[in-house]
Amino acid sequence: MWKDLLLVCVGGGVGSVLRFLTSRLAARYFHPDWLFLGTFTTNILGCLLIGLFSGWFFAHNPENQSFRLLMIVGFCGGYTTFSTFAFENLRLIELNQWGLFALYTAVSILLGLLSVWFGMKIGHLL
Repeated sequence: MWKDLLLVCVGGGVGSVLRFLTSRLAARYFHPDWLFLGTFTTNILGCLLIGLFSGWFFAHNPENQSFRLLMIVGFCGGYTTFSTFAFENLRLIELNQWGLFALYTAVSILLGLLSVWFGMKIGHLL
């Protein structure tokens, strides 16, 4: 049990730090009114990564629970951020940015699903 907790903790810590760095990098290149693009970028990359890791895991080593806990549960769980996504959507609603809210939500969900699917296809090939 302690080993499992440590794996999730290490993966989640690294994922959280990389999420912070991804958001900072996005903030450097996007207009301040579009700060949610940092979360969007992080979540889509996280979807691709969880697809890659899951695809590889299921195709090649499904009994390796350490890999699953470290990379899928820990890293991807720490890297992606649904709570920030929800908060940013609420802010868009409060600012009466209904079109941007609808676009952000729809594109995030659709591109997220496609990214997981694409990642799983690639992961099976690795």
